[in-house]
Amino acid sequence: MIHSSDILKSPILIVDDQQANVLLLEQMLRRAGYLAIHSTMVSGQVCELHRVNRYSVILLDLEMPGMDGFQVMEGLKAIETGGYIPVLVITAEPKHKLRALKAGARDFVSKPLDLVEVLMRVRNMIEVLMLRQQVETRAEQAEAHFIEAQKMQVIGQLAGGVAHDFNNILSVIMGYNHLMGSMIDKENTIQQYSKEIGNAARRAAVLIGQLLIFSRKQTVQLVVLDVNEVIQEWNKMLFRLIGANIEMTVVPGTQIGRVKADAGYVGQLLMNLVVNARDAMPNGGKLTIATRSVTVDETNASEHPGAMSGCYVMLSVSDTGTGMTDEVKARLFEAFFTTKPKGKGTGLGLATCQTIVQQFGSHIAVSSELGKGSTFNIYFPLVEQFMDVADVSAQTGPLPRGTETLMVVEDDHSLRLLARSILEEQGYQVLSATNGQDALNVVLEHKGSPIGLVFTDVIMPVMGGKVMAEWFTKNHPHVKILFTSGYIDEAIAQLGALVSSGALLPKPYTPENLARKVRQILDNGSASHSEALNGTCDESIATSRSLCKNAGELVKF
Repeated sequence: MIHSSDILKSPILIVDDQQANVLLLEQMLRRAGYLAIHSTMVSGQVCELHRVNRYSVILLDLEMPGMDGFQVMEGLKAIETGGYIPVLVITAEPKHKLRALKAGARDFVSKPLDLVEVLMRVRNMIEVLMLRQQVETRAEQAEAHFIEAQKMQVIGQLAGGVAHDFNNILSVIMGYNHLMGSMIDKENTIQQYSKEIGNAARRAAVLIGQLLIFSRKQTVQLVVLDVNEVIQEWNKMLFRLIGANIEMTVVPGTQIGRVKADAGYVGQLLMNLVVNARDAMPNGGKLTIATRSVTVDETNASEHPGAMSGCYVMLSVSDTGTGMTDEVKARLFEAFFTTKPKGKGTGLGLATCQTIVQQFGSHIAVSSELGKGSTFNIYFPLVEQFMDVADVSAQTGPLPRGTETLMVVEDDHSLRLLARSILEEQGYQVLSATNGQDALNVVLEHKGSPIGLVFTDVIMPVMGGKVMAEWFTKNHPHVKILFTSGYIDEAIAQLGALVSSGALLPKPYTPENLARKVRQILDNGSASHSEALNGTCDESIATSRSLCKNAGELVKF
């Protein structure tokens, strides 16, 4: 859309060796409201003036002493590489009109001048130039978006590959560190070192999780939960993230209802936003985390792409920090964009937040003013479902043992040795193979007790876990399969019906995770615990519906 105010701001150059003509045109254009009018009676100055000012219209007299109008247009062509020169020719010679158009002029007016006609042609030329610039800008933006999309796809593939390899490395670090820690007396100083190694490995695992989410290799696992309970669980960790000069306050809303999200990734959201707020308050300040029930109407939702009207639980993270400019806010969720000094930020934190929120079916809104702090509001859709109750009983007590014969199929040498050592430590007889084809050869040569379970990576060279599992299903249906992968969602999509509920162990895993999961699959064949509710949720769906109807004030994003 072209606005009249933009047209009137367009720069215009008058080129004529007759001062009376220059004054006449200047007065006419100024009375019409044009604000940027320049003039010259020296034709040799035109090219340099245009190089500096980029005129929308050059009113050019052809009959000039020294350098005539045709020579001027040749000079302008050298400046305008696109071939468009904004020249409106002024001439008293009819024979020059056609020649001028062939030379590149956009239009012409005849002497003696009809001032109304001049104004009309000037405006038309400006409008055409603006439309041309809009088309070129959109084409450049489309090309830039396409290049950016390709770049992000490559980065995503690279990030996913790095995350996969790093998950294997982390599994080895976490696994052997766990085994080493279990052999050291609790009072030994080395035990503390082991704990710090474990903490560092877990932080690395969080970063790898961000890469996987960003690269769309892993999506969130949605369950019905209470956001207030998640905040309470992460409270101590969040306090450790901020400095002593920052006052953090948590204001949980009452009866806010339930949402469908992933508790771990809600924690990830909180951690990223708190770190972002902390960095915005280098000299200290106040940080507030709050929740409340809100309602968003259709009018307000339509103004924000991806937002929908309805009842929400709003999670708010506010700070009194430096705030942001509109330019920074416009790029806030771009991957690898950061305003932090070099080496102080990856630019993945808020991009990961955006990806997680989108996978929740939620919406994130930001309000900020330079020097007055920032507020991030995340809107979780309210759900009318019972809360999911985790089965925590299986996670207590000593590690389960067994005597069955198992097989570990893993192409990573260090991880294969670790998994074998963990399972042998628990009493199992363990065979191993480097890929699916190797596993089939081991099975055909095996003369001992029947194999009860195969613990296998999904993505391996020569033969992957899926093809191998299909062979076992056909030839040894009694053998149970436990898959492992750093690409959880990609693995599920690839395996389809082959993977039963819970028969997939994410990387990186700990010795405890592996030992418990193997025993669980051997005993039950499934990790499903849908019956675990058993009256643990005493709130009714009617209560949730009532909360939605009375969801607090009507809010704007």
